Order: sequence, then C-alpha cells, then structure tokens
Amino acid sequence: MPIDKSLKVRAGSVRNRNVLTRAERLTKLQEAERWSEGDPVMGLPKVRVVKVSLKKKKKAKKAEDEEET
Repeated sequence: MPIDKSLKVRAGSVRNRNVLTRAERLTKLQEAERWSEGDPVMGLPKVRVVKVSLKKKKKAKKAEDEEET
C-alpha cells in the first residue's frame, strides 16, 4: 500500500530544533569541557544551538564554464 503524500518527509521540511535532549546537551558540554563525569545532570548550563545554512557552491559553476570554453 503506498504512503499518502502528505505523510512523506521532504528534504526541505527538516529543520533545526531549538531544544536539545539532555543527552545531546551533555555531549556538547563535554566537547566544550564545561561538564565532566560525576557532575550533576540537573541544572545544566544553556547550550547554544548552531543553525546551519547551506549555500550553493559557486566553484562548481565556474568549473563548468571553464570546461565549455
């Protein structure tokens, strides 16, 4: 049975989440050396969520133009 098109996940609809789970926060804090094993997991400091913006590559387009000439 096919999946209804309203239920399909599109690549453009995947967004960055504003809230991280506790496990994700702990891994980010460990990478920044702001938390270590044995520290309390309650009352963790805030962790900034970095939004990734993808830009189109201009180099590939220039390379195609050079090949044509």
